[in-house]
Amino acid sequence: MSASYFTENWDLQALESRRFELYQSRQQHLRKHMSKSDVTAMLLVDPNDIFYACGARNMELFTQRTPSRYLLILEDGPCILYEYIGCEHLARGLPTIDEIRHAEGLCMKSSGGYVAEASKRFAVEICATIKAHNKSIDSVAIDRFPYTAVDALRAEGLVIKNAEHVLLPARAVKLPIELPYIREAMKRVEVGVRRLEESAEPDKTEAETWAEFHYQLMAKQGQYICTRLFQSGPNTFPYFQEAGSRALQEGDLLCLDTDACAFENYCVDFSRTFLCGDGKANADQRLLYARAREQLETNAALLKPWMEFRELAEKAWQIPEEHQQSRYYCIGHGLGMSGEFPNIPHHQPGCDYPLPGHLEPGMVICLESYVGWDKSNEGVKLEDQFLILEDRVERMSLYHFDDRLG
Repeated sequence: MSASYFTENWDLQALESRRFELYQSRQQHLRKHMSKSDVTAMLLVDPNDIFYACGARNMELFTQRTPSRYLLILEDGPCILYEYIGCEHLARGLPTIDEIRHAEGLCMKSSGGYVAEASKRFAVEICATIKAHNKSIDSVAIDRFPYTAVDALRAEGLVIKNAEHVLLPARAVKLPIELPYIREAMKRVEVGVRRLEESAEPDKTEAETWAEFHYQLMAKQGQYICTRLFQSGPNTFPYFQEAGSRALQEGDLLCLDTDACAFENYCVDFSRTFLCGDGKANADQRLLYARAREQLETNAALLKPWMEFRELAEKAWQIPEEHQQSRYYCIGHGLGMSGEFPNIPHHQPGCDYPLPGHLEPGMVICLESYVGWDKSNEGVKLEDQFLILEDRVERMSLYHFDDRLG
């Protein structure tokens, strides 16, 4: 692996001009993993999976919940996009797409109420297309299709496999060409976090403050934010409360988790906790922050290429008893175009570790830290994003910490 794997940084013109090369490289990578998994045909409906496989994007949030476009990719054959009716022109010119056809709506809404009939037509078309390429293919790997569509595929004689067995390992390890796009996504999200931090002030609501981050992300061609994880004061404990109507107050802790699907769909995921207003942090806030920072930095120092997930969990920062009930559910997780494999569980003394595997070069790993308690009904959320390389680990998220808290 060359040094450019982790040092190359392209300008915007280079990023735009090599976009098709990015899509082609991912598709070739995916086909290699199809071959490894003995998958000759794969059918995708999740818009994130479709975009990874070919670079075709269309109404991503709408099609997350409305199955109305899908992609058929043959290991040694064509890649056919079945597009939402009236949108065929959006993917024309993509070198990863061999043919564009009309898609069937596969739910009550998108089928006009004729779900069974639409599912039957869908399955007949898919089966005929696969058999026209290779009559010996008798199975297809799928992701998140509705059960009526799955039943229809089985009725046509196809054995159903799980596409996750191809997609997860393929997407877990990033290609060298992906990294400049991920770094550009990081830059754009950090600008958005700066806007949020600078606009956070007493009497402004959580939702109004969070919207500043959202605005900046959209203005820089971001796609969407996966969560609404911005909280203030007592809403910081327990964690996972979403931005709402509470007004920020002087001296509040403010927690932000970016969860941003940014440039070219690459997700950026880091967390910071700020102090609202111009005052000083109190003793409880400083203690919580110090422990959260210690957890983050201790676990970050452990990261190394080829480390087993089990070893990382066993050596991870020991969470004090008073914070155990509210701890974050995992030590960290993979990242790509969303939160991805692996989710690294905590070590449970006396129990076999449930997740085999190790940190591979090319993986992007986010380490999670949350320390809170009911003593003051406050918590601190910190997280950073790391790239595993062959000889070292690169911290990708470099946004500053609040020095008033520690």
